[in-house]
Amino acid sequence: MKPPSGRERKDRVKNKKIKDSSKQWLQRHINDPYVHKANAEGFRSRAAFKLIEINEKIHILKPGMKVVDLGAAPGGWSQVLAKKKMAHIAAIDILAMDPIEGVDFIEMDFTDNEAPDRLKSIMQGEADVVLSDLSPNTTGHKRTDHLRMMALVEMAWDFAKDVLKPGGSFVTKVFQGGAEGDFLAGLKPHFQTVKHIKPPASRSESSEIYLIGIGFRK
Repeated sequence: MKPPSGRERKDRVKNKKIKDSSKQWLQRHINDPYVHKANAEGFRSRAAFKLIEINEKIHILKPGMKVVDLGAAPGGWSQVLAKKKMAHIAAIDILAMDPIEGVDFIEMDFTDNEAPDRLKSIMQGEADVVLSDLSPNTTGHKRTDHLRMMALVEMAWDFAKDVLKPGGSFVTKVFQGGAEGDFLAGLKPHFQTVKHIKPPASRSESSEIYLIGIGFRK
């Protein structure tokens, strides 16, 4: 997918009651070409294009697959999966998500001890792909946010090991900060191929990248 050109009209946030930091975020958001593209194509979030771009590089999503979407709300990734005609999509998020045809959604904190079993109860057999776009509530302290993110990544991986079928794939978001290198090395014995990708839809100033394992060894 060719990234948006970024030539859309630049709008400015003029509300003087909004804090400067919030105003900067809003201004960046409303001028983001991926936000405009998401609105034009009916996606709930610009994050949909991250999954589209990842899949264009590694081609892990095929019609008829069974997929788990961790951290699904507001539903951008689940929308992409539904458009690609997955056989079944099981999704979870602590936030509410409007229904999407073909998606079984649980509104629940994935860190809840009961969440993995709840997810397994709605899955229709083993998963071909487990996707995690989980993120912690960030503090602004990079080291703290990195460690919180890695705790979620480890939980997502523990779940994926239980439910992936042989040959399956695992995709997880991480924040760069050091520990992701050890995690990536730990994935290698479990997959035929391990990659890391920063899709064009990820903002350049963001520390997020995606780690991908392809060809799960059960």
